[in-house]
Amino acid sequence: MKVHYAALGLVNTRAMFAAAIRGGFAVPAYNFNNMEQLQAIVMACLETQSPVIIQVSKGAREYADRTLLRHMGQGAVEMMKREAAEKGVGEIPIALHLDHGDSYELCASCIESGFPSVMIDGSHLPYEDNAALTREVADLAHRHDVTVEGELGVLAGVEDEVAAAAHTYTRPEEVEDFVTRTGVDSLAISIGTSHGAYKFKAGQTPSIRLDILGEVERRIPGFPIVLHGSSSIPQEAVDAINRYGGTLTGSAGIPEEQLRAAARSAVCKINIDSDGRLVMTAKIREILALKPQEFDPRKYLGPAREALLSLYREKNKNVLGSAGRAPEIMRALRGPALA
Repeated sequence: MKVHYAALGLVNTRAMFAAAIRGGFAVPAYNFNNMEQLQAIVMACLETQSPVIIQVSKGAREYADRTLLRHMGQGAVEMMKREAAEKGVGEIPIALHLDHGDSYELCASCIESGFPSVMIDGSHLPYEDNAALTREVADLAHRHDVTVEGELGVLAGVEDEVAAAAHTYTRPEEVEDFVTRTGVDSLAISIGTSHGAYKFKAGQTPSIRLDILGEVERRIPGFPIVLHGSSSIPQEAVDAINRYGGTLTGSAGIPEEQLRAAARSAVCKINIDSDGRLVMTAKIREILALKPQEFDPRKYLGPAREALLSLYREKNKNVLGSAGRAPEIMRALRGPALA
């Protein structure tokens, strides 16, 4: 059954990115696979009054089931509205986004099931093929007022079905042509971030190519840029996982001060997934290790949800700069007559 995202209470990313460009912040794009993750994302963003993009990969969509996922998106909005009314705070804009869509068919299916935003990732293809596929998806999406993210350059690492052995940095000289030819609404670029918990080799100084970002911004000023693979890999979570039976060694992420610098520039959307996985896993491992008699999922998933809530609050306030930005976007979405 086809459904438009507006019927679910969701919004596309256009007003979010316009505000991010004006305000020098990045909208959080947090991945989720289950109810507890989604609850933590929405509540943290409501409490910090941050806009939010809740996103799922192809694998997460298959895991959660496309029908359930549509209702989870609608439920997230309805929960947010109820909590906002009960707490006496403003509502926040929520977009549901397909992360790393790998085909026209997948993007079309998500659009039909109520996604207001999709990514078509043709970065593994030759340039001409990437541009052609991205244009095809953008033409379809825009007929339904759905926003589209494309990608130039390849990120290393592994996360869900996304895998690459090495970086291919975005070539700034290609971005103008790509954006013009494809009609995308935002562009993911590769500047040294990567997927997963092992973003840098042992002994390597974590660093992203802010010089490439600066050149991209110079060539397409005011255009929304996206960073994937931007988890910082909190070492306290890694240490807790290892303390309670895990074997994560040599994991390292993107320094938060570099993400703050990127968020103040053209970067309007920053994707964070691994940090949430690590924090959630650390708390679950701790509880099951210290309370081996426990078998009620609520007793370990509940505390894991609270740990995620704390993580996302901190990201919004101190890394992305998105805290307190929701009211401006909500006014823009309602229009001058209702603002």
